[in-house]
Amino acid sequence: MANDSAGFGETLEVGLIVGRVQPSSRWADPSWRPVAILPMPAAAAPWTPLGTEGLTERFYAGPVALAFHRSETANYRDNLATGRPLLWVALGAAGAEPPIEIRVVTADPAEGEALAGIASENVDTVPMPVEIAAALEAFVAAHHVERAFYKRRRDEAPAAPACGIDGE
Repeated sequence: MANDSAGFGETLEVGLIVGRVQPSSRWADPSWRPVAILPMPAAAAPWTPLGTEGLTERFYAGPVALAFHRSETANYRDNLATGRPLLWVALGAAGAEPPIEIRVVTADPAEGEALAGIASENVDTVPMPVEIAAALEAFVAAHHVERAFYKRRRDEAPAAPACGIDGE
């Protein structure tokens, strides 16, 4: 795991496997979805075909940076506490070959949910490998600071001047 020079946290280099699902209609375009995350990048070149299973053709999409941010440790902790931690992968149309690009991989459930709200993004979850979960757990243990919930209150509006009908 590499420390980030910007000071926000650490970055892991992982590998991504995607699947191209052939549609049942010949007029529809194939759909792409993440299939798995590898704890380390593979030695294979990006977009290496890995085989076909049913209507899904699998590819090694290449290495991807997985960033851990110190400000998101509470969300990471909640993800790990589920017992089946997940990673969120956002894929987007590239307009060239390969027809998709990897936008982001995150372990933060809140960021994953926010990405899912963007219409142009194809966001899906994949199981978090044990090695990544262990690295994330160590990151949370080293950087988590419990913060009390603070509810902001609106400022009071300044009192309006007491004016009569004639402006006095």
